[in-house]
Amino acid sequence: MPAGGVTNSGGVANPGGVANPGGGAAPGGLGGSSSFLSMWRELLPIGWHRGSGGYRRYAWTGADVDCRAWFRAQAEARGLAHEIDRNGNQWAWLGDPLAGDAVVTGSHLDSVPDGGAFDGPLGVVSSFAALDELRRRGVEFTRPLAICNFGDEEGARFGLACVGSRLAAGQLTVEAAHRLRDGDGITLPQAMEAAGYDPDTIGPDPERLARIGAFVELHVEQGRALDLTDDPVGIASAIWPHGRWRFDFRGEANHAGTTRLADRRDPMLTYAETVLAARREAELAGALATFGKIAVEPNGVNAIPSLVRGWLDSRAADQDRLDAVVTGIERAAREHAERAGIDLDVVRESFTPVVEFEHALRDELGKILAGRGDAGRSVPVLGTGAGHDAGILSASVPTAMLFVRNPTGVSHSPAEHVAEDDCVAGVVALADVLEGLACS
Repeated sequence: MPAGGVTNSGGVANPGGVANPGGGAAPGGLGGSSSFLSMWRELLPIGWHRGSGGYRRYAWTGADVDCRAWFRAQAEARGLAHEIDRNGNQWAWLGDPLAGDAVVTGSHLDSVPDGGAFDGPLGVVSSFAALDELRRRGVEFTRPLAICNFGDEEGARFGLACVGSRLAAGQLTVEAAHRLRDGDGITLPQAMEAAGYDPDTIGPDPERLARIGAFVELHVEQGRALDLTDDPVGIASAIWPHGRWRFDFRGEANHAGTTRLADRRDPMLTYAETVLAARREAELAGALATFGKIAVEPNGVNAIPSLVRGWLDSRAADQDRLDAVVTGIERAAREHAERAGIDLDVVRESFTPVVEFEHALRDELGKILAGRGDAGRSVPVLGTGAGHDAGILSASVPTAMLFVRNPTGVSHSPAEHVAEDDCVAGVVALADVLEGLACS
């Protein structure tokens, strides 16, 4: 069974970590979660890796193409107009796409290496299920509605996150996109063409974004804030500023069995010292810093490396703290490198400043959700250190985000988990929001 499969109290296997421990009818008046669960079960096997128990849905690979086919099938089954934009992002339209002031929801279907089932897909599946719920309610739409699947959000293949939304928003130039390569040297245009898409069309899409009046992305929470407050759904306040830096430590390759320790210029030692420094600097600033990817040359067991290349991911609640962390890490790295005779280059590969979601739209979501469910209980508002397509689009259109409780707090891992009742609560919350925005 695909990653995260669990068993509910009735002994019925549920896919992807979706559990209904309480059994019985789903909350929110849905009378059951068949719409969500049927889609979830169809999507779940795509890109699942039996060895790791996680997902490998990388951009423009076979798994990604299968996910895109699933999205198109869901759109057509609901009578929605399916469209692929110039950057390979998918759209499913209810109403006239050219009318303007559209309400858009959705997320992404790709994954990090051996990631969990929910990061991205929860938002896409919930969007279709929310539309099903609105049709069950018999509401009348007064604005166009669209569901989207943004391409290459995770950046797992080409090393840059949110490629589809960055291209659309003009935050990634065509020239820079053409230079993106995967680990096998395949360029982004080559990968798109191999998957049957035209790479010559990629680029900014301001006309499309101008037709969007609001974008709301539902996402699994990547942390435990909602679990600690016992809330199934929350509203995002902001995305922390964050970036990726590449540290190149260059030493001298030599024989591991014959070179005296005193004669070595081993960049691995300097890299290790830098990893420890990153942890210290992050703790001092109350921020986050992670070296999660490394490349070594010549990468032999019996060889002292000539090059150790490490990638730093750092995030903080504000720009000053982020700057302090990265400056402190680089300073420590250079001090260790100088003492060891190691050459060091530091390159910032990507950066996203703090994203404050539009306050008016965020407040409107709060009012809509506070008016339903527990009387008088406000919906928690929380920040996040994770980047999202909603954050990229926020510079061009009003955006907001909903988070669904993740009791493990684990993300980018097969241990990602959402209970069935919380999945349905997320669908209901999204349906309420879409009703308030598109049907008023």
